[in-house]
Amino acid sequence: MLPHWTIHQQITINSVRIGSMTNSSILQIGTAGTIQSSAELMNSGKFTSAAPALLPPGKSVPISNPRGS
Repeated sequence: MLPHWTIHQQITINSVRIGSMTNSSILQIGTAGTIQSSAELMNSGKFTSAAPALLPPGKSVPISNPRGS
């Protein structure tokens, strides 16, 4: 029989900056024996139908360089 380990740890975090999180991102602080994936699709805007079709792009207007080059 394999030994049973119990590990206690304390982690203090003063500041965390997260650039971006996507549907497949994992933010892990500390250790984990197993990470189980989870995916949930939610209608947080309570939309009841599909989005309207995109409008055609408008006219392009050239913009001059403000530095004169």
